Amino acid sequence: QVQLVESGGGLVQAGGSLSLSCAASGRTFSGYDMGWFRQAPGKEREFVAAISWSGRSTYYADSVKGRFTISRDNAKNTLSLQMNSLKPEDTAVYYCGRSYPTRDPSREDSYDYWGQGTQVTVSS
Repeated sequence: QVQLVESGGGLVQAGGSLSLSCAASGRTFSGYDMGWFRQAPGKEREFVAAISWSGRSTYYADSVKGRFTISRDNAKNTLSLQMNSLKPEDTAVYYCGRSYPTRDPSREDSYDYWGQGTQVTVSS
């Protein structure tokens, strides 16, 4: 069984920064792509960023490119998302997930495990 626990959400003013973390339990972390998705009220969950199992490849939604940075530490079973220049439209619950091997990590149906989510609120 894999457990993913997000932390680091909160309230921040527009233009500010937040850093999210996702702690994974179990030994099956380093061999899998990982990703962040978010869901705003009344909207579907959407892709934010993903990172390959090695950390060498990263992928971003156009809406966050240049502002967010995804990273991972396989030795610590930790996934991170550094969010800078936050905008009110970034307000959402952010989820980390583990992607099936060889699947497209930008697709929600590529993921087999999800965390419970952490709320990010950006005020204008």
